[in-house]
Amino acid sequence: MANPAHRVRHHPCHSHREKAQVLEDHLAENPVDDEYMPLSTYFPYEEVNSIEEVGPDDHPVWQMYFDGAVNIKGVGIGAILISPIGHHYPAIARLWFFCTNNTTEYEACIMGLKMAIDLDVHELLVMGDSDLLIRQAQGKWETRYIKLIPYRQCVQDLSKRFKSIEFRYIPRFHNELADALATLALLLPYPGNTHIDPIEIQVWNQQGYCNTI
Repeated sequence: MANPAHRVRHHPCHSHREKAQVLEDHLAENPVDDEYMPLSTYFPYEEVNSIEEVGPDDHPVWQMYFDGAVNIKGVGIGAILISPIGHHYPAIARLWFFCTNNTTEYEACIMGLKMAIDLDVHELLVMGDSDLLIRQAQGKWETRYIKLIPYRQCVQDLSKRFKSIEFRYIPRFHNELADALATLALLLPYPGNTHIDPIEIQVWNQQGYCNTI
């Protein structure tokens, strides 16, 4: 019987390419050698059914959402800060260097944390759908993959700049805005920096032709 720690639980929201990338990242970050010891680590999606789905609460602190996107077009990251009174501050970036799914999530988180520091935020609730990053930031999981160690250290150092900070896992469907920002970074065709004016979202209660003179 196969070891249950090495089962891949299929999920309809993930393509075969994404599943293959998840498996590749897991194997690369957990090498086996002659001195192999059991790892206090994770396997993506293995515990997804036992994770409590918690959304943002009403506590008046700044909230930060982050996400990364990796596909054939490249690598994009997105983060958005939401003030206690509901002002949104989005940021996106396109990465021109190789990233795995996990390092992309870390890049997005670090970008959001730096943005919060620049805005002089003191209390921050960080929310993302990367189970690995959130649990490592909470100190619940070890970091043995050498390429993730400096990322985790950077997140820890930035976290010390806040009076209080909490990392919380949320399901992907609660993180759609950050995901959309990361995807937008992939879709921009320009090779250099691109400036997009803040987007104003209006609410219409009538059809467009009703407002046409």
